[in-house]
Amino acid sequence: MQADADGVSYIVELREVSKQFGETLALDHVTLRIRDGEFFSMLGPSGCGKTTSLRLMAGFDEPDAGEIWIGGKRQAAVPAHRRPVNTVFQSYALFPHMTVFENVAFGLEMAHVAREAIRRRVGEALEMVQLPGLESRRPRQLSGGQQQRVALARALVNHPQVLLLDEPLGALDLKLRKAMQLELKALQERVGITFVYVTHDQEEALTMSDRIGVMNGGRLLQVGAPDEIYENPAAEFVADFIGETNFIPVTVVGREGELVDLEVDEGVRVRALDESGLAPGDTATLAIRPERMLFESGPPQPGWNRVSGVVEDVVYTGAFTSVLVRGPHDLPITVRRPNENFQERGKLHRGDTVGLAWRQEAGSLFTGRRTEKGAG
Repeated sequence: MQADADGVSYIVELREVSKQFGETLALDHVTLRIRDGEFFSMLGPSGCGKTTSLRLMAGFDEPDAGEIWIGGKRQAAVPAHRRPVNTVFQSYALFPHMTVFENVAFGLEMAHVAREAIRRRVGEALEMVQLPGLESRRPRQLSGGQQQRVALARALVNHPQVLLLDEPLGALDLKLRKAMQLELKALQERVGITFVYVTHDQEEALTMSDRIGVMNGGRLLQVGAPDEIYENPAAEFVADFIGETNFIPVTVVGREGELVDLEVDEGVRVRALDESGLAPGDTATLAIRPERMLFESGPPQPGWNRVSGVVEDVVYTGAFTSVLVRGPHDLPITVRRPNENFQERGKLHRGDTVGLAWRQEAGSLFTGRRTEKGAG
């Protein structure tokens, strides 16, 4: 197992891995290191390469270029059944004619494990996923959440070094899905093995993960803790895909150290932090989360930006109110405030002119002028 200079051990490594299917480049020189014992999520839209990455780790496919290492060993030509991993799929793939016990025991029986050891290990696995007493039931007699737990028990009973999960909650209804998110995270912490979890659901990844890898177009765009990914997106796609973001096209008109002066509209200027070296005349996109914006009257306070806009709609969503504003250049801007301390909600109406304010450090700058919402 590989460790870095800080002593962090990495149990899974992809080194410059590429994979092509016909004319489609599914993975484009992806390098990734996953820590031993962490819950790592691979997040991105359909076709971004996350499931391909998982299949390459599992040994279901082989890379066209690059290397895959698991547990400190290169996996070139190692077949799927000999790799120290197990996979849980969205479909669960349970045998309908077998009992819960038989489903969980299947892999152990194929490995010719002694009968008494099978009984003990199956019992431990079912205890782990909170399903004791259901050994004699068949899959059709179980709820969706129980079937998912059986699939997890079957994967964990072989004591893999890494558990690969390909959107395993996708078939569940929303309420059960949220409950299972917390159960999965708690399970991972109890067993202490590495979970590599594939999902397109941003909230799911933010809820469960120690770290997240965001993918798009076969490339790995950013790896980091959930708060790092959300608060400091490394690419415009990351800011757009995770959560809601306001994007404002700007032109650089001046610079003072790490602070750049930006023109939003003629005579409307704001400031932002920039470490990329943007120079006067460069175009860029300023991204600001809706919850980072406030309503403000009067002149801007030191360290804050302010622009004006016209209220288009006020939407109450329970815990929050979203105010849709038409800003400079007719840009749509959303402000989201928690209702517990949002006293302006009842005072705002369509057609009202409002001032929108945010701290200079609250925005993220991306090189180039944004032409359309989304990427890839």
